[in-house]
Amino acid sequence: HFWRFLLRRNLPTASLSSLKFAALGLGDSSYQKYNFVAKKLYKRLIQLGATPLMQLGLADDQHELGPDAVIDPWIKNLWEVLLQQSPLPTGKEIISDTILPSSKYTASLSEVNMDAYSNDSCSEAKNDGTPSRNYPFLAKLISNTRVTSADHFQDVRLIKFSTKGSAIKYFPGDVVMIQPCNTDQSVNEFLNYMRLDGNKQVVLQQNDPDVPLPILPKKPNIRNLIKYFFDINSIPRRYFFELLSYFSIDEMEKEKLLEFASPEGQDDRYSYCNRPRRTILEVMQDFPNSAWHVPLDYLFDLIPPIQPRAFSIASSTKIYPDEIHILMAVVKYKTKLLKPRLGLCTTWLASLSPNQESSVVPIWTRKGTISFPKSSPMPIILIGPGTGAAPFRSIIQDRAADGIIGQTIFFFGCRNRSKDFFCADEWQTFESKGFVTVFTAFSRDQEHKVYVQHKMLENGEIIYNNIQDGAYVYVAGNSKRMPTDVTDALIAIIQKYGHVSEPEAEEYIKRLQRNKRFQLDTWS
Repeated sequence: HFWRFLLRRNLPTASLSSLKFAALGLGDSSYQKYNFVAKKLYKRLIQLGATPLMQLGLADDQHELGPDAVIDPWIKNLWEVLLQQSPLPTGKEIISDTILPSSKYTASLSEVNMDAYSNDSCSEAKNDGTPSRNYPFLAKLISNTRVTSADHFQDVRLIKFSTKGSAIKYFPGDVVMIQPCNTDQSVNEFLNYMRLDGNKQVVLQQNDPDVPLPILPKKPNIRNLIKYFFDINSIPRRYFFELLSYFSIDEMEKEKLLEFASPEGQDDRYSYCNRPRRTILEVMQDFPNSAWHVPLDYLFDLIPPIQPRAFSIASSTKIYPDEIHILMAVVKYKTKLLKPRLGLCTTWLASLSPNQESSVVPIWTRKGTISFPKSSPMPIILIGPGTGAAPFRSIIQDRAADGIIGQTIFFFGCRNRSKDFFCADEWQTFESKGFVTVFTAFSRDQEHKVYVQHKMLENGEIIYNNIQDGAYVYVAGNSKRMPTDVTDALIAIIQKYGHVSEPEAEEYIKRLQRNKRFQLDTWS
């Protein structure tokens, strides 16, 4: 409602002339609409007469130091500007950096030993309404199948969840949110290192009425907090080092922590932490004379909560009415550290077996960034290399169930036909029945590399004719180079077969985007 109101064309240009504001955007430059909301809000407020206190801040998750590289100096600058605008009253002064800030919560321990955490303990509340982050549906695992060959470097899974008994509804283009947890191995490692009794129950209380209590596991003993709440395997941000320094009883450790927390030490922090992807647990192990003295209250300030992960839904309810499928690449890579780096969510999901009763996964759904035409069966062109095929498997199944013939073109790309051609039998079955036309690019099956954009150029006339007939174009997959290469191929196709200049072709593509006939769903 706020956004719609701001965009009303009949608002006078001096509507907000008495407003002074500052705006900070939190974004990820690997996405095409990087910090789109912050940029648009900043521009619109100025159009309505508001005065910016300072330049728009654009934090970037892809920066080598993370969003803190922009956030920290932006906040420092904001306070300086605010103090100039509204100086402190006489006798008041800024709290010194040497004073430990209050913790967000007060945590106390109960001597009562809790039973092992059971996901089913809150299933009754979860199944009352539409599942959400606070009340996810606990989906049983139906299957967990590797869809790349055993000798392929990348482990990709087709995972199927049962949604039977839930109120979950979804459509092609939607995403499923999954709440992961830490492995038992890392939980035990943390408990042993921090000398914590995992069976002790934690009772949390507010210190500030404006800071609500977080959603904790149903049985919040220390073990469950470490397993389900604290993201001990994430990469620590600058404030982690600053806060940890307050508890250090070793001068050398304290000095190093403060160095890492300082603007002058950001390059050293990057080399120590961000480049090798050193985790919070590993950093705490490197600073024992600091980590061991962190009170339980401050763990909630020191360690961020585990965030849910989003996956494109790779199934249609018209064919699988009580299921959700995902295509997932298991994240595993090496840095200079001895242990390989493992993706929290993908490693956990890959380890689950449908034969285990405990293999239930907290899920809920939300709208994705792409939407398919819901009216008459319009032609669609799908470009999805790798796991970008996931949302397109959903719409292809959906259209096959509706009997839509000859209106779907799919460009799929991978390395090798024999190693990572996901769902090949399914595509071939649908193609034999006329539900889809599939063009494949196997980049490593010949001496020169062939990608989806090359196959698009080879079949440019087909693409152009379909676009002229009203086709919608969709791109999904890795956000590095692929979206730009695919967009450039489309521009070249419009230019060649539409007999227009390059600027005219670029404007044509922008017009398709404005009309939602060219949509992208990409991720880093």
